[in-house]
Amino acid sequence: MSAVTTQTLGRLAGAARRPRTRTGPRLAPGRPLRFGTALGPLLLLAVWSAGSAAGLIEPRLLSAPWTVVTTAGDLVADGRLQGHLASSTQRVVLGLVFGTLAGLVLAVASGLSRIGEALIDGPVQIKRALPSLALVPLLVLWFGIGESMKVITVALAVFVPVYIHTHNGLRTIDSRYVELSETVRLKRRQFIRHVVLPGALPGFLLGMRFAVTSAWLTLVVVEQVNATSGLGYMMELARTYGQTEVIIVGLVVYGLLGLLSDGLVRYAERRVLSWRRTLAG
Repeated sequence: MSAVTTQTLGRLAGAARRPRTRTGPRLAPGRPLRFGTALGPLLLLAVWSAGSAAGLIEPRLLSAPWTVVTTAGDLVADGRLQGHLASSTQRVVLGLVFGTLAGLVLAVASGLSRIGEALIDGPVQIKRALPSLALVPLLVLWFGIGESMKVITVALAVFVPVYIHTHNGLRTIDSRYVELSETVRLKRRQFIRHVVLPGALPGFLLGMRFAVTSAWLTLVVVEQVNATSGLGYMMELARTYGQTEVIIVGLVVYGLLGLLSDGLVRYAERRVLSWRRTLAG
């Protein structure tokens, strides 16, 4: 081997032994950006503002951001926005509670029993193929146009993702844990508490992220069906009178509520599942 080749190999070996200045795996995305989730919305807001200021966006079709802010201030000042927001939040919370409980109970019953799976999984998969909003005419006939119909529609949109992801989490629990539980003679209740529920928790939290988003998406349509309060009602009334800025206010509030709800679930996920090492961490 020549002297040049020996020197080259020595330099490469020395470079491999030197510690890397970059922290973390080389192929990982890197550290999370501070306020990184706000970059996309801020860029969208900048483009919207520039287009409105330059006259490229017709105000009748899309009001300028400053007009929307002024309108939001007026709605807050006279109390209308708070009242509609309270009605919408109440419907979403009730729908989330009932839908989450139904999805969790059905997922556990289906995931721990072949008989339960045979009886439950098929109808749930059929419901999964049917959009919740397609059931609105039928729910109106059954429950009328009151609050019950709206809450039930939200609950139907919530329980499917909760069931699907929780059931998947149950089915992917390592069989070695089941064998260990049988070895130490855990009772059925102890097995569910110490093995089943912790094992299904990642899937359940993932399902909750889809559930909170589905709840707000469903509500924005349901509240436009013979409602007398709520953000959807406010937007439908604004459409009747051609108030584009009020519609934009409602959309912005819906978007913020969806982001806030998803952020709360993600925060709970990071706290509860802090033991997991992932690329996002």
